[in-house]
Amino acid sequence: MNIIKKPIVSEKATNMNELRNCVSFIVDSKANKIQIKKAVEASYNVTVKKVRTIIYAPVRKNKFTKTGLQKSKSISFKKAMVQLAEEDNIDFYSNI
Repeated sequence: MNIIKKPIVSEKATNMNELRNCVSFIVDSKANKIQIKKAVEASYNVTVKKVRTIIYAPVRKNKFTKTGLQKSKSISFKKAMVQLAEEDNIDFYSNI
């Protein structure tokens, strides 16, 4: 099972990285905090201090068009905010 799907690189995530040394990832929805901690430590060679997770539910939307009612929904995903030790840092912008 691939636990870490991709890192979240946004303005809010960058501010959290600078202020709290906290990095955000989209992870597998069946992964728990212990598995996420081990996967981040193995992938990036850092020490994880704390892991917080959030499960986002799908958002359902209705759109009225000429052909009738169009129903859609977004996907659900799990987000993990990983707080690193003081001396560790993950730099996602070095390859740009």
